Amino acid sequence: MKLLRYGEKGKEKPGALDKKNKIRDLSSIIKDFDPENINFDVLKKIKEVDLEKMPEISRSTRIGSCINRPGKFIGIGLNFSDHATEIGAQIPKEPIVFMKATSCISGPNDNIVIPENSKKCDWEVEIAFVIGKKAKNIVEADSEDHIFGYCIVNDISEREWQLEGTGQWVKGKSADTFGPIGPYLVTKDEIRDVKNLNMKLDVNGKNMQKGNTNKMIFNINFLLSYLSKFMSLYPGDIITTGTPPGIGNGKNPPIFLKKGDEVRLSIDFLGEQKQKIS
Repeated sequence: MKLLRYGEKGKEKPGALDKKNKIRDLSSIIKDFDPENINFDVLKKIKEVDLEKMPEISRSTRIGSCINRPGKFIGIGLNFSDHATEIGAQIPKEPIVFMKATSCISGPNDNIVIPENSKKCDWEVEIAFVIGKKAKNIVEADSEDHIFGYCIVNDISEREWQLEGTGQWVKGKSADTFGPIGPYLVTKDEIRDVKNLNMKLDVNGKNMQKGNTNKMIFNINFLLSYLSKFMSLYPGDIITTGTPPGIGNGKNPPIFLKKGDEVRLSIDFLGEQKQKIS
C-alpha cells in the first residue's frame, strides 16, 4: 500500500492511494501515521478496508510528511560505492551513522528554506526504511520482519556546517525543512527488489544525480541489524540510507542550491518529490 498524510501543515490526516491512484481518507480508521500507529496490526486493519468506499481527497490537496513525530531520524553516510569514489573517500569498513533532528522534517513538496548565513546547501536523494516493530540486537536474517515500509528522503545538507571548522554532520543536516519525506510510505510488499531501485534528482530541469540501490555498500537488512546493536529501534523510526553520486559538493566546481531553484527527485515505486528553494 501507499500510505500518506494530507492537509495543511500541522493538521494532516492519514490517507492511502486506491487502485486508481486516488487519495482516500483513513481518518475514520486511524488517527495518524505516527509511532503509535505504524505497526503491523494497524496495517492489517487498513488492508481490510475497501478504499474505494472511503472519502476521496482532491489531488490538489497538500501532501505532508508521510510520518508524524518519529522518535528518531537516523542517517547513514557514504553508503554508495560510486558516491564515495566521486568525493575521493575510502569505502567505509562499517556504516557511518549520524542523526538528523526530527524538527527538520517537512512535506515532500514543501519549500526548502536556506538558513540565515548558509552558503553551501546541497541535495541528496535517498531511500529510507521505516521501523514497524521494536528492534534490538536483531540478526540480519530477521531484519525484514521489523521493516514497515520505505519512502524517499531528500537529505538536505549544509556542507560548510557539516564539514568545515568545527563541522558536525548533525549540525549540517538538521535545519528546518532539511528533511522532506514522502510522498508515500510504501509498504514492503509493494517493492519487488529493494536492492535494485533507480534513483534520480534534477535541479532546474538538469539531471544531477542518477544511481541505483545496487551500489549500496551496506544493504538495508544489514543496516537495521547493525543499528539495533547500538540502540533500540522503535515503530516510526526513520533510517535514511545514503545517496548516489552527483551531489553539488562533488561537482567541479561545486554547485550549491540558491533561492529560486527547483529540485525534483524520484525513486522507483516510491513516487516523486518537488521542492522550491526559498
